[in-house]
Amino acid sequence: MQQRLELEEIGYRILSEIRTELYLSMRFMGPALDALGYQMDLSTRTVGTDAEMIRFNPQYLMAEFLEHPRRLSRAYMHILIHCLFRHPFSQRVFGDQELFDLCADIAAEAILDSIDAPVLAEIPSDFRESWYRKLTDEVHVLTAEKLYLYFSEQPRDYESEFRLKMEFQRDDHSFWERMNKEQESPEQPNESPQKEREQDWENRAKSTQDLLDGAGQEADKAIGSLGWMLSFSDDKKTDYREFLRRFSAIHEEVRVDPDGFDYGYYNYGIQMYGNMPLIEENEYREVKGIDELVIAIDTSGSTRPKLVQRFLNETAAILASQETFFHRVHIHLIECDDQIQRDLLLEDVRDLEQYAADFEVSGGMGTDFRPVFAYVRELRQKGELQNLRGLLYFTDGFGVYPEEAAPYDTAFVFWTEEAYNDADVPDWAIRLYAGSDSVREEHA
Repeated sequence: MQQRLELEEIGYRILSEIRTELYLSMRFMGPALDALGYQMDLSTRTVGTDAEMIRFNPQYLMAEFLEHPRRLSRAYMHILIHCLFRHPFSQRVFGDQELFDLCADIAAEAILDSIDAPVLAEIPSDFRESWYRKLTDEVHVLTAEKLYLYFSEQPRDYESEFRLKMEFQRDDHSFWERMNKEQESPEQPNESPQKEREQDWENRAKSTQDLLDGAGQEADKAIGSLGWMLSFSDDKKTDYREFLRRFSAIHEEVRVDPDGFDYGYYNYGIQMYGNMPLIEENEYREVKGIDELVIAIDTSGSTRPKLVQRFLNETAAILASQETFFHRVHIHLIECDDQIQRDLLLEDVRDLEQYAADFEVSGGMGTDFRPVFAYVRELRQKGELQNLRGLLYFTDGFGVYPEEAAPYDTAFVFWTEEAYNDADVPDWAIRLYAGSDSVREEHA
């Protein structure tokens, strides 16, 4: 018993010293560094977390602290990054948990390698650098979710995945699985400790992001990509589907209204007088629908056709699954880079899917958002857009915005699994975000 207490005390002292060194080097990590307690756990050979405690094997800590103290500092930060991005809570959403663990480790290490802090300094191997180049070219933004989507779409190469695991793994993720199994237990209440823990880490991520935002440009190098990645993964962004619902307006359309009359009187008239119902069926009812909508597609060189197809397919699915549009609609699909390339008028929501399937980038030059707004202004002046409810502009955000506010609802839609710039969106426009939910649902 005494030996166990001594081992626990040694582990606490080592982790406390590592935490102090990290805090002195990176004060912006304060909200995360204050969050985790320590607990000895001999079920692991290394170190891991359940997002509440850092669970450690004391022999591992002692060996690393004596021989590779910097490697232990990276393991501590690696764990904190997992928690800030809520990887322990996301694991259960993905079908292949082992693959997600690998992707989470790659994402965490990519952030660590971008931070210029001596306490974390480590020369990346040629193998690691080559994979960074490959993944940056093909995935662009190295989040765990995006990496999972990328690897799951490739033919499985277990040998490569094993080598990647050996290169990027630093902690024991078995505690994630145990935590998530506890949450799924029928004995757990709806407001389980795991839910509260996840909310706590979401708040700490926001606090960390606020500190990073206030650090100034001189700290950008030391911060690395952490601040931008926290902003990129913010789950509190407005889903563009909610924006579509704002366009709904009451109108009268010819359609059977089964709730507009009493069937008892109707059937009684049929029985008594043959084909003479006492009350004629009311064919009119009020329905919610969208009058006219403009969907602008950024066709500059940075836009990938596959993303446009996914965005339009999701948009079509949303509109088709709800009574949002009339049978006949006016949807202007405008393709534009630095000038108008094409304007296609659709009168059936289902045509969106066909358009998406056939979509090819036209233009491919730089991005200037102003021509679309000038073109829409002309259409309104000509009377071709008499009931325009709003404009959705699908883009990565890198371009020239109009200074004058549009007289209708305007939203710039960003795909959250790709690099985007939403910082320059004018105050009169709305920022909307699509993509992350669909990726998770696809692999649940």
